[in-house]
Amino acid sequence: QVQLVESGGGLVQPGGSLTLSCAASGSSFSFRIYTVGWYRQAPGKQRELVAAVSSGGSTNYAASVKGRFTASRDNSKKTVYLQMNSLKPEDTAVYYCNCRWSNADYWGPGTQVTVSS
Repeated sequence: QVQLVESGGGLVQPGGSLTLSCAASGSSFSFRIYTVGWYRQAPGKQRELVAAVSSGGSTNYAASVKGRFTASRDNSKKTVYLQMNSLKPEDTAVYYCNCRWSNADYWGPGTQVTVSS
């Protein structure tokens, strides 16, 4: 059984920073082979990809966050991170962690990020 748990969300003022973490667990979970990603869903909107890190370490970002957000992974800790800088009110959403490989697709429960003064 694979579990993903996000942490680090909260309330931050515009222009501020937050770092999200997602810890994966599972006795036979080969975290290093999975593509890991961060998605977000704002009220009334569809879930969208924010950033992804491949098993080889290459990254992909949504245009709206490029230059402000940085995704990374630590395979030894089975953890993926999302450093978010210069946050804007439009970044407000529930942020979800995802691990995907072949037919396997795992999601965390999400963590709320609210950007407001």
